[in-house]
Amino acid sequence: MKLPIALSNKHIHLSQADVEALFGAGYELTHKKDLSQPGQYACEEMVEVVGPKGSTKMRVLGPTRPESQVEVSLADARGLGLAVPVRQSGDVEGTPGCKLVGPKGEVELERGVIVASRHIHMSLEDAENFGVKDKDVVSVQTEGERGLLFNNVLVRANAAFKLEMHVDLEEGNAAGVKNGDLVTLVK
Repeated sequence: MKLPIALSNKHIHLSQADVEALFGAGYELTHKKDLSQPGQYACEEMVEVVGPKGSTKMRVLGPTRPESQVEVSLADARGLGLAVPVRQSGDVEGTPGCKLVGPKGEVELERGVIVASRHIHMSLEDAENFGVKDKDVVSVQTEGERGLLFNNVLVRANAAFKLEMHVDLEEGNAAGVKNGDLVTLVK
């Protein structure tokens, strides 16, 4: 069965406390454009992420979360000078931190920098149709000149999700895919 793929660039999710520390008391994130997953959006705001060896500007994604999290590629992590594990979003225990710099202040994250594991968002109905369930690990085949088999793809099934596989830019470029290309779940 086929499903669409999307490439995810480096980005940051902020807690409301960190939004206010970086942008000012009472500050609310500014919606720029909707993302493919319902309720998720890119913000106008950018934050500088600083590691031991370098820094980079990153787009903030909304809405706010209980804990701030920075999602980078392996190349981004090397540029920052951080040894970053591959993790499911939200699993930040034992991960490195970094400094965040905004227009009104700075925040030192003690943890929260990850390389997001490749994953598939799907509704509960989609999961049933594909014969999988939440937290299953599957393989996905891409097509074309640079076609490859992605192993260790985490299934994230939730009633609020829209069907789409997410990989980072490095993985997408290695496979020669672009946003919206169809890939095949092969379990």
